[in-house]
Amino acid sequence: MSDERRLPMVDPEEPGKGADSEAVQQAGQEFRELVDSAAAELAAQSAGANGGADELVTVEVPSWRLITTLAVAGALAGLAIVVVFGWAQPRIDAYRARVLQEAVLEVLKDPARYDPLFVVDGQVTAELPAGMDSTQADRVFLGYDDSGSPVGFAVSGEKSGYQDVIRLIFGYDHQNQALIAMKVLESKETPGLGDKIFKDLDFVGGFEGAAAPITQVKPGEKSGDPSEVETITGATISSATVISIINEQLDRIGPALNAYDPATTTAAGGGS
Repeated sequence: MSDERRLPMVDPEEPGKGADSEAVQQAGQEFRELVDSAAAELAAQSAGANGGADELVTVEVPSWRLITTLAVAGALAGLAIVVVFGWAQPRIDAYRARVLQEAVLEVLKDPARYDPLFVVDGQVTAELPAGMDSTQADRVFLGYDDSGSPVGFAVSGEKSGYQDVIRLIFGYDHQNQALIAMKVLESKETPGLGDKIFKDLDFVGGFEGAAAPITQVKPGEKSGDPSEVETITGATISSATVISIINEQLDRIGPALNAYDPATTTAAGGGS
């Protein structure tokens, strides 16, 4: 404040001798105006230091714009899922087919070739009836040796175990009604216990040459019967489920496999 203003002096001991009361009131008014002017100047300087910030403004967005944004975002997300699924599914199917092919070769002890077949209404056939989906029939694989003679069927099955569903495939010598081998395809049984159904080589190897149907016995209690397979200590339910899957499949489609004559059927397509 560069302006200097002099207020009338009043003698405190003789108030009537300085300025009169009107002069005093005028001086007070001028002082107040001076203070207000200084405050306004300080406020202006403070606003300039803050960059002249504007007051917060609230903008109301129309509801249709929010709905449109959500709809577009949902459509894009759905499209992304479809694209990824379309890209990944063929690769997943190819992987599963490769795993199944390797399993068939393993449980049939590396046949020279094998043919995919179906069991429909108690009979083995290479072609499904018109209108029937492949998921409605049991799919099996018949292996052949180098001379063209059948060595047995690869049969798959599944059933709930202790923890989750157990899926497996086994080789079945239908001419001698005995197992060739067994392989677990999928299992989520308890690590260290239930997973022994595919990690315990003695248990897995116990199915090779076992006569069908399988007889379940406790560890160390085999009597020499060729149908006996020991369960696993600590994994009785899981190992018993494996035996149950094999017996149930053979009880259901075994008669059709035993009666099958390859000479009467033209295979739909072979495997290697």
